[in-house]
Amino acid sequence: MPRPTAPSPPCGGGERRLRAVAATALVAAIAAGCGSHRPAPDRTIHRGAGRAAPATPRGAARSRRAPSVALRVTRVRALPAPVQLPGLARAGRTLLAAGGLDAADASVAGVVRVAPGRPRVVGALPAAVHDAGATAIGSRAYVFGGGTASGPTAAITAIGPSGRVRPVGRLPVALSDATAVTIGRTAYVIGGYTATAPLRSVLAYRPGRRPRQVATLPHPLRYAAAAALGGRIVVAGGTDGIHARDEIIRIDPARGRVRVIGRLPGRLAHAAGAGLGGRLYVLGGRGDSVDSQRRAIWAIDPATGRVHPSGRLPAPMSDLAATADGGRILVAGGRDARGRVHGELLSLAPAPTRTAARAATPRTNVYAADRAGRLASQVRRDPPRVYVPNSRSNTVDVIDQRTARIVKRFRVGALPQHVTPGWDLRTLWVTDDMGNSLTPVDPRTGRPGPPVPVADPYNLYFTADGRRAIVVAEARRELDFRAPHTMRLTRALRLPACAGVDHMDFTASGRFALVSCEFAGRMVVVDLRRERLVRTVGLRPGAMPQDVKLSPDGRTFYVADMMAGGVWLIDARTWRRERLVRTGAGAHGLYPSRDARRLYVSNRDAGTISVVSFRTRRPVRTWRIPGGGSPDMGGVSADGRVLWLSGRYDGVVYAISTRTGRLLHRIRVGQGPHGLCVWPQPGRYSIGHTGILR
Repeated sequence: MPRPTAPSPPCGGGERRLRAVAATALVAAIAAGCGSHRPAPDRTIHRGAGRAAPATPRGAARSRRAPSVALRVTRVRALPAPVQLPGLARAGRTLLAAGGLDAADASVAGVVRVAPGRPRVVGALPAAVHDAGATAIGSRAYVFGGGTASGPTAAITAIGPSGRVRPVGRLPVALSDATAVTIGRTAYVIGGYTATAPLRSVLAYRPGRRPRQVATLPHPLRYAAAAALGGRIVVAGGTDGIHARDEIIRIDPARGRVRVIGRLPGRLAHAAGAGLGGRLYVLGGRGDSVDSQRRAIWAIDPATGRVHPSGRLPAPMSDLAATADGGRILVAGGRDARGRVHGELLSLAPAPTRTAARAATPRTNVYAADRAGRLASQVRRDPPRVYVPNSRSNTVDVIDQRTARIVKRFRVGALPQHVTPGWDLRTLWVTDDMGNSLTPVDPRTGRPGPPVPVADPYNLYFTADGRRAIVVAEARRELDFRAPHTMRLTRALRLPACAGVDHMDFTASGRFALVSCEFAGRMVVVDLRRERLVRTVGLRPGAMPQDVKLSPDGRTFYVADMMAGGVWLIDARTWRRERLVRTGAGAHGLYPSRDARRLYVSNRDAGTISVVSFRTRRPVRTWRIPGGGSPDMGGVSADGRVLWLSGRYDGVVYAISTRTGRLLHRIRVGQGPHGLCVWPQPGRYSIGHTGILR
């Protein structure tokens, strides 16, 4: 139905010695608009009650001391058709959009697969709808209600990744203008409009069950921005049907508690919302007037309600749709102040600050997002497993972290070297070195998919913005820049002087990579933006550099040297080699602790693990594996309590307590276990190897 223009319309109507070379249309949209009196005092509202809690000071919503959390906006592609507020949801690996209003303000029924690949129509809803709530549960997108030509609907519709559509239930009341988010296996529908009255309800829906109300909002609400963060729902702005609002509301759906925790800098509705890095980002929007669009991007701290300015959209926009996609936010469509409907897909990713670009200050912590338990929403349901590539057996063993038992084993291509989390944390890639392929693994099921042909994949990394994969082709002496999902080659960077190109890590800004040349005894610096070699860093004759890790403050690279029996310190700004920190024979793998205070160094030939203090840059203790061993590559558990390492020459995996250094488990696996991956891990996105998350 056409969109009314009144302020409050009724819209609802390493060991290479083992190796040889071997959306066509995004016609989905939900839009149309509603519209400021001073809000009621802050209060906590319990389900079925109205007891007041102490007010939150208005000044708490903003802080001059707030850290910079700016997002950099990049245009990903032009959509095939202009669109307003599409119902956008990431279902598994597929980004889907459903229903909405097109450029002529007409409702549509199209279901569009926005990504991966070119946007194209893959299905249709049972009826053309606009202003529906949309979110994902597992591998399916769900559309809740929406306006139609004859008024709002109560339908709940599920959409599979292929575009298959089926009705799965009904809401308690027909509604439109609601916002939907997901926590675990439950979707929550926030507010809405019945064509006669805006709603205060928060509904919970689980597939196969009837929706039920779990909380009550402090006031009626439509067109709000929201995201699920840490088991809570944070809601910002929206309209009560008469005026735009500025409240920031935190909802505990498990307890039915609702609390106003802060306020936006101004009254705002019709904005998009998405969660990223533990914050709710509010994008664009408008006030009561249909031509009062905003460009501002705001980040909201869910603990304090404080609001931080975080960048600007390319133009003032309302009625956009947004969803988190790994370490970025994807934004589709929108309407500007002139009433024009836009047809772009934008990517919003954290922008490096000037401090980070200069290799950071002492207060910087590049591992801040990797603290214990800080799992991204897309990995919280992934079972705790350890994925072990057995290079000589051409298999992957899957270990249950809780029981320390192998629960699955599957074959992969020849000489698997590492298991690498994809940038968006949704796929684990097995690098089948001599098999010339990458095997994708679904971390939720542990099942491998069809291998992707890739030449000489010894190791795998991703640029910090997630736009390119970097395949380390060791035998070819190349870094191959590829598309991150299809792995299509875009550029091969030849490194003829870097024999044994193996491992790398990035500067705090993500601009440069320090890359180890195992058989050349040197390091090279690569400009990832320009995809070119810019510097060589010599070590010493006979050096054999292995793993690379950046210090938490971003000032120093640590480089394990297997022949020198220690770790080199290299200045991340000047690229000057500083000194060697002795750890043990065969220093190989480097893993920061979850609190970013210590670095675990696996000394493969010594059968020990050295614990290095990042503050003093010296070893503080050494743990010995009983009976000896060959600790190689691995990672730290999500809670930071266990260090998992492969026993390269012993066909085992070690589980070591990070508190005492005691060997907890010695698990027999296949032959030649190498770059195992501990999953899930905390962090916003992966830049590769066995799990370098930031």
